[in-house]
Amino acid sequence: MSEPQSALAKTRTMRAVYLALGLLMTALGIIGAFLPLMPTTIFLILAAWCFSKSSRRLETWLLCHPILGPTITNWRTHGVIAPRAKALACSGMALGYLLFWVSAHPGPWLALLVAVVLGACAAYVLSRPSAPSA
Repeated sequence: MSEPQSALAKTRTMRAVYLALGLLMTALGIIGAFLPLMPTTIFLILAAWCFSKSSRRLETWLLCHPILGPTITNWRTHGVIAPRAKALACSGMALGYLLFWVSAHPGPWLALLVAVVLGACAAYVLSRPSAPSA
């Protein structure tokens, strides 16, 4: 990896906190793989960061996982989001907004605020490179 490894947290308590957060983020990421409105990648990136502070073994497991690892490694080393992940993320945001609109019946200002926030998130995702630069 081109990015230097973060040092483990200095105290046992902080390592335990980072470990618990890493496990929670991993669980949320796996759930997100099956629920269309919940993101996957961001939770796994956060999990890898938490594990880098708490457990080298779990960080290595996550980064070397045949399904989960490549996305995290591509983000860490190149800032890359694959085209399929971009499409899924933007589709999930659009579906999430539609469900919000239909179920919550928001006022115009809240609807606009949520649309702007989701639009900004989608713009960020789409602005990331799709492949490592040569």
